[in-house]
Amino acid sequence: MKQKLYELAHARSGDKSELTTVSLFLYDESLYSKIESQITESTVKQHFAHIAQGKVDRYELPQLAALHFVLHQTRPGGVGAALDFDAHGKSLSWYLLEMEVEL
Repeated sequence: MKQKLYELAHARSGDKSELTTVSLFLYDESLYSKIESQITESTVKQHFAHIAQGKVDRYELPQLAALHFVLHQTRPGGVGAALDFDAHGKSLSWYLLEMEVEL
């Protein structure tokens, strides 16, 4: 059964220069291993392909039932130079939560 991440977690995000960070926090820590195996650097890079021009790093935080992602080269010249309507990384946590996982 597929579920959207917003049903299983909450997220926070932000930006600094040409980096965007997104952290995912699961409501139920027993789902951590299933989510960790599906929400990878590769799947996040693919999901954010429209803005993530560089690599994606993932940091596992099992003690918090969380995953932290750093997306490189998301805003050429930084947020101040971005021409997007909503250029700030703060809004991108909701975009991550639109991903689906198989439970």
